[in-house]
Amino acid sequence: MTKPPAPSGQPSSPDPSQPASAQARRRAPSRLMEELSEASVREPVPAAQKTMALDKVFWSHFSPNLGPGGWVTGALLVSLGLDFKTGVLAVLLGNLIGALPVALAASIGPATGLTQMEASRRALGRLGVRPPAFLNWIYCVGWDAVNNVPAATALMALLMLAGLALPFWLALAVLASVQMVASIYGHHVVQAVQKYLGGLLLVVFILMGVVFAMRGAAPLAAHHPVSLSTFLLAMGILVSFNLSWASYSSDYTRYLPADTNPKKVVWLALAGLLSSAIPFQILGLISAGSVANPSPTAVIASLQQAMGPLGAVALAAIALSSITGNSFNDNTASYSLISAGLHVPRVTAAILTALLGYGLAVAGAGRYASLYTDYLLVTLYWIAPWIGIVLADWYCGTRQPRPVPPGWTYGATIFAVTSVLTILLFSDSQLYTGPIARWLGGADIGSYVGFFVAGGWYVLGMRSRASS
Repeated sequence: MTKPPAPSGQPSSPDPSQPASAQARRRAPSRLMEELSEASVREPVPAAQKTMALDKVFWSHFSPNLGPGGWVTGALLVSLGLDFKTGVLAVLLGNLIGALPVALAASIGPATGLTQMEASRRALGRLGVRPPAFLNWIYCVGWDAVNNVPAATALMALLMLAGLALPFWLALAVLASVQMVASIYGHHVVQAVQKYLGGLLLVVFILMGVVFAMRGAAPLAAHHPVSLSTFLLAMGILVSFNLSWASYSSDYTRYLPADTNPKKVVWLALAGLLSSAIPFQILGLISAGSVANPSPTAVIASLQQAMGPLGAVALAAIALSSITGNSFNDNTASYSLISAGLHVPRVTAAILTALLGYGLAVAGAGRYASLYTDYLLVTLYWIAPWIGIVLADWYCGTRQPRPVPPGWTYGATIFAVTSVLTILLFSDSQLYTGPIARWLGGADIGSYVGFFVAGGWYVLGMRSRASS
């Protein structure tokens, strides 16, 4: 027998034959804009609002990587001194190593209902989470600039085809405004942008990749010796390309029902990251022989020329790709600024992030390639130990809800000490080279050391406290 419908105007009672997640999805209110209050960031998502479809895990980890950033990264490998074979090996290993912690972090969202930074307060405490949250906000502002420089360059070239000359600052302002609006609406609109605009960009970029690979003039058969330090430097850049999303991951899985299978979440996140980053970077590696230098202008000009009559389509796709990446950045930044202790509405934090990212992009556009390389490497020095602690706390301890320490924990101390020491000893950038990096001939292994030292130190502390 079928259950009769409830009388008009009365809510139907829960159907015990359906899982809780299906009942919550049916009862959930339909909202376009995410809550604007601080509480929407600091507190778990209410069960009635945890109605996100599982396929969005893939799109939220796939679409932000669509864009010229992956292409530029692949082209950078040749300028660093890698040949094609070692470049492909570095791409495969670097992306897998960088993507695994991000995918593992994604499974924390459904169970806790918290953003990635707020979920880390389990290990760091309410006070201890503020430094990494503030660093993540600065980091998101930087990624805004990294993504927008090539996108604005592409938009200028596209409008030039129609005879319209637009200055860089104005083209950038157009893109930044669209990204800011999406981030103001918050999680639900950002997820929709990732899925639908990401699907469109996927089709266009596949077409671009096929055409460019067929017409490119890359020396695929050329081989030359590659030093270990050069290979490790390239690996560091590639690891950071995906690992940099670790501080975002649960932000876009926390609206999944709490009973979602965590293995499915991990595999979907991993598939999204790898299937976007690896092909784009290999295409960048292939195209390096016909690109004057690994700068946005050179890469975009090369793409436009290779696409021939479809050059305008390529330029439009590159310009639009910044919307998927930076709506993601601005939204996560608004969460992080609140987690850092700033008592402002989420919309204020989103606007502030977009404005600062715009200013940074205008100021750093002329030094894009060098700033991009240093930026990717430097971010690893705090993200690697932080995510090492977060994953150790979640996977080596109890995954059940527990009281959040109000202050500064031993996990926060481990984060601070490990981050500072790895920077002082292992960093290799234009600003500073640590003694161990110098001894290794410029090889950058600080992120690996930071991840395993911080995670292992935290586990030892957990076991020591448990035994006592």
